[in-house]
Amino acid sequence: MNFEEYRSRDGIALAALLANGDVSAPDLMRIAIEAAERVDAVTNMLSYKDYEGALAKAFRHEVIAGTFSGLPFLLKDSGLPSTDLPTSIGSSLFEATKAQSDATLVKRFRDAGFISFARSTVPELCMAPTTEARRNGGPTRNPFDPTRSSGGSSGGAAVAVAAGVVPVAHGSDGGGSIRVPASSCGVFGLKPSRGRVPLGPFRGEGWGGLACDGVLTRTVRDTARTLDLIAGMETGAPYAAPPGNSFEAGLDLSLERPLRIAVWEDPWGLPVDEPCREAVRKSAELCASFGHEIIAIDPPEFDYHAFVNAIITVMASNVALSVGVKLSALGRDPRPDELEPAILDGYFIGRRTTAADYIAAVDRLHATGRMMAAMIDGYDLVLSPSLTTLPPTLGIISTEEADFRGFRRKAGELTPFLAVVNASGQPAASLPLWRHEGLPVGVQLIGRFGREDMVLALSHQLQGSSLWSVAQRWPDFSSFR
Repeated sequence: MNFEEYRSRDGIALAALLANGDVSAPDLMRIAIEAAERVDAVTNMLSYKDYEGALAKAFRHEVIAGTFSGLPFLLKDSGLPSTDLPTSIGSSLFEATKAQSDATLVKRFRDAGFISFARSTVPELCMAPTTEARRNGGPTRNPFDPTRSSGGSSGGAAVAVAAGVVPVAHGSDGGGSIRVPASSCGVFGLKPSRGRVPLGPFRGEGWGGLACDGVLTRTVRDTARTLDLIAGMETGAPYAAPPGNSFEAGLDLSLERPLRIAVWEDPWGLPVDEPCREAVRKSAELCASFGHEIIAIDPPEFDYHAFVNAIITVMASNVALSVGVKLSALGRDPRPDELEPAILDGYFIGRRTTAADYIAAVDRLHATGRMMAAMIDGYDLVLSPSLTTLPPTLGIISTEEADFRGFRRKAGELTPFLAVVNASGQPAASLPLWRHEGLPVGVQLIGRFGREDMVLALSHQLQGSSLWSVAQRWPDFSSFR
């Protein structure tokens, strides 16, 4: 098998070849590693490579049918503890942090058959919707335009999937960090319901309940199977999503009735670029052609700027905790070159934040969740833009200025359709359904809490359309320098 044959198949198709003995796990790992080296050289998408270790695991691997047994995989450099690969969380302060034991999710990825050969790049402490950490030695570039962002914080993962290096890659999402890069790089990215995928055993929640883990893929069925393999409440977890039937099996079942789909284009007075609106309109027309009912809506009254301030409080508090624990272990204050200016400012903001400030911020997040639940009441799904603009130019949303609040407010202007869904805990996916002058433009589907099955079923239906096939194409790196 050569690279073109490899990347033309999704994870399920490759797993079937492995199970039938038509290809070996070492063969696939060699192809993925060679491709990773070529793509990383022009996009800067990888961190902590362990090619020899991954190849050794591939040689020892026993293939199990019905999983992703023997498939090359990337873990995000998000701090998710793994004894296989160190992590930096995109920060020099946390360089080469080694875990003494695995997170529950890492064990589930391993049990699903994935073999991790590297970490994918992230912004510092996963705090940005663009992947431009100093620690990485430069930005992770968009595979369709090297002057633009790949998105964040799962930027490296999205580039790898978009380029065909791996069919499935780990991502996480605390304010859009799966859906921003999925939209920017033209791949499929699902943020699961809160509590669907385990966060433990080392933490009960992430960012006040905003954060969750998942994957980025090129096909909906790869995401569905992965969710079947990694989902499920772990003992002692503070949140749980409702149990359900197999997500993968549900894709082959016809939608039992036409869906009521609300279309949401205007996020509380913030501007939305025309290509992003056009993507939603074309997607709504496509849904209508399948017989679904389309209803344009306006969102409830909502103080979005106060919501962004609440996120700033929660994020700064988490920066203060993470950095504070590390500095306490080192017995010193932070050095100027160890944290980017905005993140250092966030650390000091977090240290000044009171318990009352934090509780008030979390209360506002919970109120936002109730607002979003009310917004979807009466509808099966909500269709919206993923982002308010095309993938931003590198340096536009930067942590190089010592203003954490200003930096996060810029992020909020890009992601108003996304972060509110983190507050509500609902499932939402960015779908690759449009292109504008060669750049991917994602559209978002938001589901009711616990109804990933409905988000996945409609996504699967839309994947068979010409919009998807035209929008999702392979990048050409010949113009990269």
